[in-house]
Amino acid sequence: MDNVTGTAFLLTGGAFLEVDAKTSHGLIRGSSRFTITAVIDPIHHGQDAGKLLAGKNRNIPIFESIDAAIRRIGTPDYCIIGIATVGGVLPVFLEDPIKKALTNGISIVNGLHDFLQNRSDYVQLASENHARLIDIRKPRKFGELRFWTSEIYSVACPVIALLGTDCAVGKRTTGQLLLEYCQNHGMKAEMVYTGQTGWMQGYKYGFIFDATINDFVSGELAHAIIQAYKSEKPDLIFIEGQSSLRNPSGPCGSEILVSGNAKYTVLVHELCRKHFDENPEWGIIPSIESEVNLIESYGSRVIALILNTRHCNPEEVKSKKENYSKQLDIPVLDPFEEGMDALAPVLRELLTHED
Repeated sequence: MDNVTGTAFLLTGGAFLEVDAKTSHGLIRGSSRFTITAVIDPIHHGQDAGKLLAGKNRNIPIFESIDAAIRRIGTPDYCIIGIATVGGVLPVFLEDPIKKALTNGISIVNGLHDFLQNRSDYVQLASENHARLIDIRKPRKFGELRFWTSEIYSVACPVIALLGTDCAVGKRTTGQLLLEYCQNHGMKAEMVYTGQTGWMQGYKYGFIFDATINDFVSGELAHAIIQAYKSEKPDLIFIEGQSSLRNPSGPCGSEILVSGNAKYTVLVHELCRKHFDENPEWGIIPSIESEVNLIESYGSRVIALILNTRHCNPEEVKSKKENYSKQLDIPVLDPFEEGMDALAPVLRELLTHED
């Protein structure tokens, strides 16, 4: 699918400011695969997507409909399903926009588990209008998959896991910010993506974790790390985490620590989120101290805590940040407010004194 590249609209169906729109949020912040020219959202139209998302104008207008966007800026190469729902189910409110896009000959990029190629109505529309249905989460063929080998131990540069205390707390965004920081401060870094949005953003090395047969997750992960190391000779490799170690709907992360031989971890936490996936029935997110202890029991040292301050007031942020700084004795920071400078000494130490 390396030839899938070009201009694209993001379809969010009114959910642009919801956590589920994290795919759109990542692509708005940057992509080398797609040039995002518009967001289609009937609730938030008339605004700039970057400004609405994070207060930074990115010249990506939000339109009420695909027709309105085409009239103003022309027809894109693709429409991307810009949300990631629980269970990867295609929401009903995106069905009409998808049909409208296909009618206009626009190919659809779908990162959900709910494959468009299984829908006869979409297949017919795509065929009639010379468009493509690109389901990027379709599992690869058995013969293309790799099993784990001990070659991972030959990777000599520090491998850093980006883990979170829950889903959708900012793991991939943290990786993006860390890469930018390293590039701007003389450190060569690569990120191994493990989700559909990372592929859409154009990262060179990685695989889609939850589209991979379980027996081969460790092998595909290790292969991506080894490939990045051999090809790029980076100073640092970051690995995008998925879900969290203790989210009951999909505990994930031990493969990264063990099979990826990630001896260091940057932990990402949403300060004011109390329950897994914001669902009280799923249980309370355990304490940061216990999460750090769990990660370190795998043999990975937590080198920083990154804070997502969504839904927090300034007093809560200040108080909790001070408490975590005292408890953990590691950098604790909100990168959107403070940048990444506090991590510089830690990262440079890894380059000269890897354990």
